[in-house]
Amino acid sequence: MDHTIKKTDRPPYGLIAVLMIGAFISFLNNTLLNIALPSIMKDLNVGPSTVQWLTTGFMLVNGILIPTTAFLIQKFSVRRLFLVAMGLFTLGTILAGFAHAFPLLLTGRMVQASGSAIMMPLLMNVMLTSFPVEKRGAAMGVFGFVLMGAPAIGPTLSGWIIEHYDWRMLFHFVTPIAAVIVLIGFFVLKDKKDKVDIRLDLFSLLLSSVGFGGLLYGFSSAGSKGWDSPQVYGTIIVGALSLVSFILRQYKLDRPMLEFRIFRYPMFALSSVISMVLMMAMFSAMLLLPIYVQTIRGISPIDAGLMMLPGAILMAVMSPITGKLFDKYGGRVLAVIGLIITTVTTYYFSKLTLDTSYIHLMILYSVRMFGISMVMMPVSTNGLNQLPRRFYPHGTAMNNTLQQVSGAIGTALLVTIMSTRTETHATEMAASATGNVAGQPTAEMQQQMAMKAMLEGINDAFLVATFIAGVALVLAFFIKRAKQAEDTLEGKPSSGKIKTKLVDN
Repeated sequence: MDHTIKKTDRPPYGLIAVLMIGAFISFLNNTLLNIALPSIMKDLNVGPSTVQWLTTGFMLVNGILIPTTAFLIQKFSVRRLFLVAMGLFTLGTILAGFAHAFPLLLTGRMVQASGSAIMMPLLMNVMLTSFPVEKRGAAMGVFGFVLMGAPAIGPTLSGWIIEHYDWRMLFHFVTPIAAVIVLIGFFVLKDKKDKVDIRLDLFSLLLSSVGFGGLLYGFSSAGSKGWDSPQVYGTIIVGALSLVSFILRQYKLDRPMLEFRIFRYPMFALSSVISMVLMMAMFSAMLLLPIYVQTIRGISPIDAGLMMLPGAILMAVMSPITGKLFDKYGGRVLAVIGLIITTVTTYYFSKLTLDTSYIHLMILYSVRMFGISMVMMPVSTNGLNQLPRRFYPHGTAMNNTLQQVSGAIGTALLVTIMSTRTETHATEMAASATGNVAGQPTAEMQQQMAMKAMLEGINDAFLVATFIAGVALVLAFFIKRAKQAEDTLEGKPSSGKIKTKLVDN
């Protein structure tokens, strides 16, 4: 039984609009911070492996809390969840805006994340229950347009603010907007929910938190502590064991916190894997490119933001178009074409030099974003389309959990590769310089070698991201158009089989 929103002939556009505005501002704040990372590193005197926690820490909290959203969506009304989520997000924004030390800034980001974790699954579930399968691609395309608008204006707005103000102004700018959205939600959202007899299994919550949290923490710590640190491999092992225990427990519960039986639907399982792999590859440019253009090239924050603006606008504009194309042609052709573009452009990013032109970077980034826009929403929607209506909260929660976890792992992996390869190249260059130059290298030579070593480290990270994108490309050839599976009375497939329909695109 679906407890989130009653299906009517006319979708609840007012409700959807308020949710989209809330999701937009929370997503905007995340993209605002990418351009600001070099400024934060300088101001708070932290390195790349530390500052990346502003991204991976955000994902860490998301990865822990998002699995609970399937329960929350079934238990509470949209109004209550929205107000709590935006309230937490606003509180976190205020904390981060007044942070004068990195731990306080990270705390503010994690409080933000505790609210943001609820927003996306909540909105996606309302979208899925409001539109029929045959119109869902176009609806999700409009949803994608709104959310992709944040990356479109985020980097440029961030660059302009950092150029003229302190990076803390990024949070001060968002705070009043978030507060107004909370007020609008308080007066506009009126949906009610019947009392639901469902309880959260606290032991499952503990296992989930330790499992996802351990994996994310372990991978995120590898960049600063090294893979041979007991703190790194120890937390990864504990996280993996806890996650296995969590999954096994869900199969034993009559009302699991997160329903893993949805992976028996082949197109949902495939879409989840492709989305995870793509998220790992996508974060390479979002994280590494601002470091390259500002730290190595010395490009100003506002110019760095403007460089990313055309690609983000293109991705936003393409979202509703790919939604309509998905309804007509299915997900496979879009995913294959998009992943070919993504893989090729990621490879060319592994060929950066100390004098790669600004226009070249802008065009390459724009083409890459165009490719990604053809993959994300169609692949995710195709997988969700196969699930029975009752499993929508679990499907959206699972998708968002896996994307956050894979994004955090991908970010940590690529930053670790960049850091370790930078050290390796720096050592090799120093040894070569000592052998070729009489006496110690000058300070200017050492600075040039450091920049060159970081450049090579970034290129190596992009090369790994190319391979990751290539894996997603191979998987995309197995996509078929999914039809909604037949529902069952108990939420469990009888005799272990699920009746589904798959149609070749």
